[in-house]
Amino acid sequence: METNFPFPDDQLAFAYAVREVLAENCPAGAVREAGQAVRRDERLPAWPQLADMGFFGVLVPEEHQGLGRGLAASVLAFEETGRAALPGPVVETAVVAPLLVRDEDLLVQLAAGKLCVSARLGDQVHAPDADLADLLVVERHGETEVVPTAEVRLTPQAGADPVRRLFSVAVGEELGPAGTALPLTARRLPLTATAMAAPAVAGATVAVAAQLVGLARHVLEVSVEHAGSRRQFGMPVPAFQAVKRRLADVATAIDLAAPLVYAAAAVVDRAARGAVEPTGLGRAVSAAKASAGEAATRAAETALRVYGSVGYAEELDLRLWLARVWSLASAYGDTGVHRARLRTAVLGNPAAFSGLPRAL
Repeated sequence: METNFPFPDDQLAFAYAVREVLAENCPAGAVREAGQAVRRDERLPAWPQLADMGFFGVLVPEEHQGLGRGLAASVLAFEETGRAALPGPVVETAVVAPLLVRDEDLLVQLAAGKLCVSARLGDQVHAPDADLADLLVVERHGETEVVPTAEVRLTPQAGADPVRRLFSVAVGEELGPAGTALPLTARRLPLTATAMAAPAVAGATVAVAAQLVGLARHVLEVSVEHAGSRRQFGMPVPAFQAVKRRLADVATAIDLAAPLVYAAAAVVDRAARGAVEPTGLGRAVSAAKASAGEAATRAAETALRVYGSVGYAEELDLRLWLARVWSLASAYGDTGVHRARLRTAVLGNPAAFSGLPRAL
């Protein structure tokens, strides 16, 4: 698999522009406030500015007023949303919805950043930030549907990240006799066939993997900075080989994960055009998510060792990034799940990849 990615200047410029927007409109203080806020605008910092630059239309075709860039051309931008720990269902809105929805009006609204979307797909039990969403993409009874959030029942669930809130979703007959929602067939909106949903779930998995790479980069940077400011036994902490080795191991894990994520994004784009077999798609996606999850969790664990007990402090911004790492590491399948799929494929039974990359 190719590991050298000379990104074109326009892709680097777009990612840099996203980084600047997030630095100005989504600093650590805004992320912290989002975890305590009630108002939608306070829980979605930088979303209006990202919408203005077309971020939410990166996968929407140009004929529907999107940028039509594809995931491979946008993967660095998603990495930046991870680096900033951007709140909100970013991946579900910018990746899942554009790859599934075929209604022209909805696509135009998505491209303009006027819709917020969450999703409960595959085996994923909860929908992230569903209370902020206008629409929910749900998979049930073998069908994939988009449902107005106003017509479902959301129940808050415990999660690792107070900023990325999780909700169980009751739809249609799941509401029970007292439910007032219309039958699903009466409010179903146009989607691609469920058999075509694999690129959307795979795309979401890869985009989350890109966010994990961004998170790992940020956590490593602040860990190196903090280590450089500390002294133990009369010496700078980075002078100790054990500390240097752990930080170097994190950097190595990131360098291994990033190319796998970039390559998987290109495979997702080809799969969306029907040019990749499900087995090849599943292998690329699982390799990306497993390696990115491992890199991010290693970065988080190392940061706690470097910071010591203060790393858990409520007042320290680091905890916001650690919580996001632990939350996204299990989203759309954790490292163990994806490594098991890779192991099964390599040792025989590649049919394990014949369907959607299942989520936890």
